[in-house]
Amino acid sequence: MGFLSSKPKATGAQPRTTKQLGDGAEDLALHYLQKQGLRLLVRNYRTPGRGGGEIDLIMHALDGTLVFVEVRKRSSLRHGGAAASVGGIKQRRIVFAARHYLMRLQTLPPCRFDVVVVEPDGVQWLQAAFDAG
Repeated sequence: MGFLSSKPKATGAQPRTTKQLGDGAEDLALHYLQKQGLRLLVRNYRTPGRGGGEIDLIMHALDGTLVFVEVRKRSSLRHGGAAASVGGIKQRRIVFAARHYLMRLQTLPPCRFDVVVVEPDGVQWLQAAFDAG
């Protein structure tokens, strides 16, 4: 007669954390955008204090546009996939962080808000996915 152990069996590979999965998606998105000609300015820009915002990637496009990029990863296409997870509250936090970033600049360049979706079927780049209004 045997007994069941409460410890999981070692499989050799540790499961990846949500942070590691997110970082991997950002790496993939960054590489993809760089291949499209964008240049990285800042990664994981955060505003100070509680309740602020964060921008995954701030990129510079060839035409001079400052591109604020939200990277979303989903392991499944259920519930609308990754693009559907960038709702109004998330958009407002990204816009808040973008305005905070722009306060440092003397001249305001053209800007846009993109979303890069990393899903099981590949990477999708949604340019001008939402606006600051």
